[in-house]
Amino acid sequence: MNVIACTDCRGPLRFEPGERALTCTACGAVWPLRGGLPCMYREAEIRGIDRFMRVIYDGAPRFHDPAVRLLVPLFELEGSERRLREAYMPRLSLDTLADERSAVPDGDGGPPPVRILEVSVGTGANLPYLKSGLAQAGLGPRPVEIWGLDVSLGMMTQCLARPEHRDVRLVLGDAHRLPFRDATFDRVFHVGGINAFRDRAAALAEMARVARPDTPIVVVDEQLDPARRHSLYHRLTFKAATFYDRDPRAPVDALPPGAYDVLVEQASRFFYTLRYRVGQRPA
Repeated sequence: MNVIACTDCRGPLRFEPGERALTCTACGAVWPLRGGLPCMYREAEIRGIDRFMRVIYDGAPRFHDPAVRLLVPLFELEGSERRLREAYMPRLSLDTLADERSAVPDGDGGPPPVRILEVSVGTGANLPYLKSGLAQAGLGPRPVEIWGLDVSLGMMTQCLARPEHRDVRLVLGDAHRLPFRDATFDRVFHVGGINAFRDRAAALAEMARVARPDTPIVVVDEQLDPARRHSLYHRLTFKAATFYDRDPRAPVDALPPGAYDVLVEQASRFFYTLRYRVGQRPA
């Protein structure tokens, strides 16, 4: 449990066999298990639009992925879900991981693991693309840990139901208060939900906090491509898909202080890719 931390005080957690909760050894906070997963948020913290969206995701999680596969080409009149995912995954720069981690000395138990976090992992639709990229990254014997966080138990249950995702470490949590230690992950990414977050700046800052300094953080969500002309059909379907957001766009103005190497691209007509890094934190 050295990766997960108490969201009240960021202290370490203890889990005893037979117990149905994690206990913070610093402040004594108790975090229950739900569906066998650590639940690292307080229900009172999930409010407003976050609570509304969770109801949608919990309501029919098994239909989420088929709906995405159908609606992306239907609404955009081009491309596909696969093409969209293949457009933004390269921004994680998985091919540079081997060189980055080669400078990290081995511990008593061998090389430290490469850790990847997907915030709002949902049903795990990005994980096959992530694993394919990691397989080509030339990491050799270095162990890899893939972590996924989501506030929807329904979506996480769908993720767990897939045998190919059984090796992924899943945590129920709030993107505004990530239950992880500082500078833990070699890559952090999020797809398809930040436009509906109640506080985008807080979520972006949390992703930067748990990422190792200077590593790329990638965020993807809806934005009409500003460089293209759009028909009335495109504008109406985009409005329908983003009914929860008055101004869907890349939240560059909400990036944490010190963010650099900021890049905004269109992954497709309806979706942007935002990449940024945050450097070494002051002592």
